[in-house]
Amino acid sequence: MCPDLLSLGFEVEQGKSADEKIHRPVLFGENGIQEVKYEIDAFHSGFSCGLEVEAGRAWKGNAVYRDLILASLMYDVDHFIIAVPNEYWFRVKGKSMMSKDYNNSTALADTIFAHDRIKLPYNLTIIGY
Repeated sequence: MCPDLLSLGFEVEQGKSADEKIHRPVLFGENGIQEVKYEIDAFHSGFSCGLEVEAGRAWKGNAVYRDLILASLMYDVDHFIIAVPNEYWFRVKGKSMMSKDYNNSTALADTIFAHDRIKLPYNLTIIGY
């Protein structure tokens, strides 16, 4: 997926070292100096679009909740995309269990956008893979 995102003009995380990560500013201090920044998997400056791809435990590990909140604090993110597995299989005490990560994530998004108590400052797309 990385080559396709790069061809579309996204900056994409290339590895685990600090210089290979994509950072978005969150909080500026005196003289506009960036004090807090968060990591994101990909960002397109022309579209003001952030992207997070979650692997296993997107739902069970609360990554979706974390992503929604962190993206709401990032500077210049007007559209946010989260990619989550359709299903995540795991074992508990030797028994196979399944989490419906995509269904759970879209239900959460539907609930947030249906209420006026929380207003996310971006448009949201959830992709199931």
